[in-house]
Amino acid sequence: MTVTIIIAIITFLISYRCFQDQGLMHRLKHYPYAEIRNKEYYRLFTSGFVHGDWTHLIINLYVFYEFGTIVERIFTMLHGEILGRLWYIILYFGALIASDLPTLLKHKNNAGFASIGASGAVSGILFAYILFEPWSMLALFFILPIPAIVFAVLYLIYSSWAEKNQGGRIDHSAHYYGALAGLVITIVCFPEVVKIFFDKLSELPF
Repeated sequence: MTVTIIIAIITFLISYRCFQDQGLMHRLKHYPYAEIRNKEYYRLFTSGFVHGDWTHLIINLYVFYEFGTIVERIFTMLHGEILGRLWYIILYFGALIASDLPTLLKHKNNAGFASIGASGAVSGILFAYILFEPWSMLALFFILPIPAIVFAVLYLIYSSWAEKNQGGRIDHSAHYYGALAGLVITIVCFPEVVKIFFDKLSELPF
């Protein structure tokens, strides 16, 4: 069984349990106010296993499975079964934790802020994939085909803008910093990917 499937199953089971137990969700969510005051830093990790509703959960798991399966395979091809999967785990959870750090600092005195979801980690996986396949076609809004590199640029621009200009329940900064963390960790894991990326980028598909 792949690491991707194991993480997906655990995320599904914990999220489903939290749908029925709001107290458990509260104990696992990213909550900077409690993390700083009570030193509950475990929340930076556990928040990635909790989702707000079925739509939130299914979309994250779908995107994670689609791209995580490919990235995990690439990592094991590059570094072998054990080290490759270890790097893949570091990628996923490194992006997850990195995606929560900006809001940890920004909202450490804000008792009203909390966030949940694996979106930061999933963004990291997606951007790792884009480093290897910048011209592959992604489905924007699951409908409109768009080159991965174009999607990446638009995604970062929108996430940065939305974090500054939109409120609501979505933690856009987690998407932004999770994606950047995915790029950095992938480059640290396999520095040659930078050359692969620019070589492929220069090969325009049209």
